[in-house]
Amino acid sequence: MREIDAQAEADGHSIEYADMLLLRFGEFILKGKNRSRFEKTVFRHVKEMVKPYPNVNLSKEFGRIYIELNGEPAEELITALKNVFGIASISPVKVARSEFEDILSVSRTFLKIIAPAAGTSFKVNARRVWKGFPHGSLEMNKLISTPLLQGYPGLLVDVKSPQLEMKIEIREEHTYIFCENIAGVGGFPLGTNGKAMLLLSGGIDSPVAGWSSMRRGLEVECVHFYSYPYTSELARQKVVDLTRVLSRYAGTIKLHLVPFTEVQTSFTGIGQDNLIITLMRRAMLRIATKLAEQEGALALVTGESLGQVASQTLSSMNVIGRATALPLLRPLIMMDKSDIVGLSQTIGTYELSILPYEDCCTLFVPKSPTTNPNLRIVDKIEATLPGYSALLDAAAAGTEKVIITPYGNEKPSDVVTAEAGLQEEWF
Repeated sequence: MREIDAQAEADGHSIEYADMLLLRFGEFILKGKNRSRFEKTVFRHVKEMVKPYPNVNLSKEFGRIYIELNGEPAEELITALKNVFGIASISPVKVARSEFEDILSVSRTFLKIIAPAAGTSFKVNARRVWKGFPHGSLEMNKLISTPLLQGYPGLLVDVKSPQLEMKIEIREEHTYIFCENIAGVGGFPLGTNGKAMLLLSGGIDSPVAGWSSMRRGLEVECVHFYSYPYTSELARQKVVDLTRVLSRYAGTIKLHLVPFTEVQTSFTGIGQDNLIITLMRRAMLRIATKLAEQEGALALVTGESLGQVASQTLSSMNVIGRATALPLLRPLIMMDKSDIVGLSQTIGTYELSILPYEDCCTLFVPKSPTTNPNLRIVDKIEATLPGYSALLDAAAAGTEKVIITPYGNEKPSDVVTAEAGLQEEWF
């Protein structure tokens, strides 16, 4: 399947010829009794995505959604709809009346628009869905392909693996003519497999883990830990921007901004510097678990990849994971770093992730963090930290929640207040 830009560059045409978009569902079509629920969910998501285009009409049938464009821009819509989880592919469609002469006429126009190069292998694949149509599928293949080949002598017939396959679906109301399958993200419709809390840092991995989780049908809320004044406002803004990129795949995402300074500094000066990362990660899981209970989330998601850093050895992850009773999902656990980077570039988070703004995970990092922490020792340290439980409760209570939308300008409340103060000074 070819992406829009590559297709336009290769064929030299715009997809704005389309009268309709045909959206096909992904793997959830195999889900039996749950299929109807999944289809309704993805249909609702598509309806939200097309709201800025008032002239479109939507309809749904088994395994498909049809979008009548009525003059709305096909390329803009496809760019947005490719991000809808549960959509496997999209085809721009020309529509004809279900009469032979009109089907042939529109097929000729369609071929002229896409203008295949001389030497392109070609095939017509007609399917008569409406049995009242006077010509069968095989007969239509010949009746349409013969005049098309006569009009374009540079085309070569190849019925097994053609470079260009013109598909013609004959239905009672209309006939659909198309040749492109533009890849969607696939997966499961958003939210059909429950809700989870994503521990979102400013790095490369966690946004990819969030996207991967959403692709499997999880609704995700993001949790970010910041340590002001040790981390800058730019670091926190980077996470807001990363959440905004992820929201393009979800519509909206709730971001929880957790003040982590007091908790983090409580681990310094206790003579256990090699365990600071372990203690910090366990504290994050405990706070995220409290937020999950408030929000009705059933799991936590992290961007850990086995062996990547000291806290991601199997021994470290075992000790860290004991801090929560919730399922701890690690979508990237067996992925190579190069594959994670490639996926971050594909989903649009990479350029933000590599901005050089520190986050709390980079503070107070010891020269030699342990890769094999002892659970008994870690439990004893936490049990003897003065007021440790109260610090965790205070961090959870002080968390700010911001609803992030794809193209909005939402900001944390302290930033809004500061900006308002600057405006007052200016005037």
